[in-house]
Amino acid sequence: MAIEVFNRYESKYLMDSQSFQDIYNRLLHYMELDEYNRNNQFYSISNIYYDTPQHSIIRNSLSKPKYREKLRIRAYGVPKRDAKVYVELKKKVFGLVNKRRTAMKLDEAYEFVRTGAAPEFMSYMNKQVIHEIQYFLQRYELQPAVYLAYDRIAMFCRGNRDLRITFDTNIRSRREDVRLEDGDHGESLMAPGLWLMEVKAEKTVPVWLAHMLSELQMFRTGFSKYGNEYRMNIRNEQQIKERLQLC
Repeated sequence: MAIEVFNRYESKYLMDSQSFQDIYNRLLHYMELDEYNRNNQFYSISNIYYDTPQHSIIRNSLSKPKYREKLRIRAYGVPKRDAKVYVELKKKVFGLVNKRRTAMKLDEAYEFVRTGAAPEFMSYMNKQVIHEIQYFLQRYELQPAVYLAYDRIAMFCRGNRDLRITFDTNIRSRREDVRLEDGDHGESLMAPGLWLMEVKAEKTVPVWLAHMLSELQMFRTGFSKYGNEYRMNIRNEQQIKERLQLC
């Protein structure tokens, strides 16, 4: 059964292709690839993020409060309407990330978020998480805000599955056709050849990893995929307004 509740600290690092190769090759001495990466270099993750018409959820998140939360539907690859996806509620409290998710079929997930009414319970669902998401849905008037997808390489520490490192590249988004089944195309959020590494650990990172990051001169950065997409969308809208004013 897939893990449905996560509590961990997450650190993010931006890097170019050479830096990615340097740390990736070193990590292979301590970590092993996720099962989805053993036959393919990447696997793709696609998401729909939900927000209010005023974008209040992402605007609040970008203000860096001590508590923030987001709701999304996540799929692996491009799902069909009857495929299993995950409805996820992600919270961050004083730096600790708590993610709770439940599996649903895509049509069930769409209807659940649209209406707030729980679907008929099935064995693949998590009833407690459904109740928590229902409470979240009661507090906001939500709509699909943005589609976000990326290609991922994931690794687990040998003998310690609590440490996970992921590398995401080709991050792309769109604000039209915001449906998972409509393909994974979109506008790039990063320049070609850039990677986002995320170190995810329930406690502190091991000494060997801290030394490795220091030796390679890799430093933490703040990077929210949805946050960066929102900033890019605001800039694009502003540029359109300025061009119209010049006409």
